[in-house]
Amino acid sequence: MAQFGKASSKRSKPSYIYSIVGVALVLLIMGILGWIFLNFNAAGNSFKEDIRISAYLRTTNQDSINQMQTYIAAQPYAKNVQYVTKEGAKTIWSKEGSSEDWAKILDYNPLPESIDFYAQSDYVNRDSLQKISTDIIGRFGNIVEELQYPQLLVNNLNERSSKLGLIFIVVAVILCTIVIVSIDNTIRLAMFSNRFLIKTMQMVGATRGFIARPMDLRAVINGLISSGIAILILFILIGWAEDQFPQLSAIRNTKLTLILFGGMILTGVCISVFSTHRSVIKYLKMSLDDLY
Repeated sequence: MAQFGKASSKRSKPSYIYSIVGVALVLLIMGILGWIFLNFNAAGNSFKEDIRISAYLRTTNQDSINQMQTYIAAQPYAKNVQYVTKEGAKTIWSKEGSSEDWAKILDYNPLPESIDFYAQSDYVNRDSLQKISTDIIGRFGNIVEELQYPQLLVNNLNERSSKLGLIFIVVAVILCTIVIVSIDNTIRLAMFSNRFLIKTMQMVGATRGFIARPMDLRAVINGLISSGIAILILFILIGWAEDQFPQLSAIRNTKLTLILFGGMILTGVCISVFSTHRSVIKYLKMSLDDLY
């Protein structure tokens, strides 16, 4: 009986290797998907925060301008608040378009002075920008002639982001389901080779807790090893991708990346323990004949 149990244990050891590798590959797919989502979201936010908002001024009173600039800079939605003079406006116009046409006809600069700023990504939508515009004009109507931003671009950007986000969420849910089922099946397959060992221990009087405890502990270790392998490979892939596309480094969020790694560890360990424990209880409840 002891020899049978020992032989079963030896036969089960290779299955742990296949289980670890299989779970690591599935976790790697999960990690790649999560990293793509993080970069998609970061790229969208970065693009939103590149949209300039201009409050064109009707006055050159420096005290009033400073007061308005200070107010906007203190708001949670604003970043990079700048006072743009006529010459500064001409420089921006020259970079984005061309000043030659009107420069040949006019002997003065028709561009107004303005206070330009960029909004945080959470505020770059039609409703929020409308509230910002109403607030600024309401407070500084005697200073501000009008507040302009590319409305069509903002609307299209948010509509496309919403559609792409919805598509990505649906795909993510489907793939995550596949990941969980794949890990569960991999663990259950590994435990299948241990079914006689589990039953043998029960037959010699071992309790459920005594049988399940070391296997659950092994599942924790295997989950940590699998997630460690997946994280290492993903880290290498991220480094390679950022070398190929330096723009990815600029939008990298280290905190969210660490959360992604933590999620991979938690998923690997939790599913491994859950599937292992469930398999142990299943084989303990089965009769010896049903194991064949």
